[in-house]
Amino acid sequence: MGTTKTDLFTKQQNEIAAMAKAIAHPARIAILQYLVKTKACVCGDIVDEIGLAQATVSQHLKELKTAGIIQGNIEGVSVCYCINPKVWRQYKELFNSFFKEVMVSDNCC
Repeated sequence: MGTTKTDLFTKQQNEIAAMAKAIAHPARIAILQYLVKTKACVCGDIVDEIGLAQATVSQHLKELKTAGIIQGNIEGVSVCYCINPKVWRQYKELFNSFFKEVMVSDNCC
C-alpha cells in the first residue's frame, strides 16, 4: 500500500495492518512463540530453535524489534531478546477488538 493512500483508512485499520505486517512471516511467529514459551530473555538459542541461518533470524528479529513487539538488551557480545509486554498487550487488544467487531455469518457464499 502506498504511503499516500493510508489516509483513506482509519487509525485502527492502519494500526492493525502495520501489526499484521510485522508478524506476517512464519519465522516471526515461531520466534514470538519461542520467546513467549521461554518467559525470559533469550540470547543465542533462537537460531538453534528456529533452524534458520543466523543472518535470516537476525533480520526477522530486527523487524520484530522495529515494530516494538520484542525488546533486546546487549549482554556481553550477544543481544538478548524478550517480548515487550506493553506492545504485546496492545496487539492483543487491537486484534481482539477487530475480531469481535467482525461477525461472520454461516450463510456466506
